[in-house]
Amino acid sequence: MTFTFRPLDPLKDAELLHSWVTHPKAAFWMMQDAKLEDVEREYMKIAADEHHHAYLGLDESGRPAFLMEKYDPAHRELVGLYEPRPGDVGMHFLTPPTDRPVHGFTRSVITAVMAYLFEDPATRRVVVEPDVENTAVHALNEAVGFVPEREIQKPEKRALLSFCTREQFFATTGVAA
Repeated sequence: MTFTFRPLDPLKDAELLHSWVTHPKAAFWMMQDAKLEDVEREYMKIAADEHHHAYLGLDESGRPAFLMEKYDPAHRELVGLYEPRPGDVGMHFLTPPTDRPVHGFTRSVITAVMAYLFEDPATRRVVVEPDVENTAVHALNEAVGFVPEREIQKPEKRALLSFCTREQFFATTGVAA
């Protein structure tokens, strides 16, 4: 599967995002009770933030297929919870609910996300902090080279701090980045 990325348009894409983030499948996104205005407000805030960016991943036909956020962990999400290194990039991704699951889709998404992040030569290591209970994403993270370091307590959750270097990504997936 081939994907392209475009910056999220907080107003134009809010309705679509709202349907994704409020679905029971997205429980770990912690926006289950969000109203459309809440989603617009959250993504307007991200759009205005120099340290946090949101993108839609588009499928071969140009349709939105997933959400990806990247952030600077020295300034967002993980401030004071670990020692950031130059070249660290934080990442979140969300695949939408579907009635017709495609085998391997989510793994293709996370592989594409990682390849996209590593296209930037300044990115040396990707940092994630999924909920410790989100075992499905832990398996996906491991499948693209992430190595868990330790559990950390964030204000909203207990998280598994994990890292993936460019070399680990290539060694695990064979995808050159």
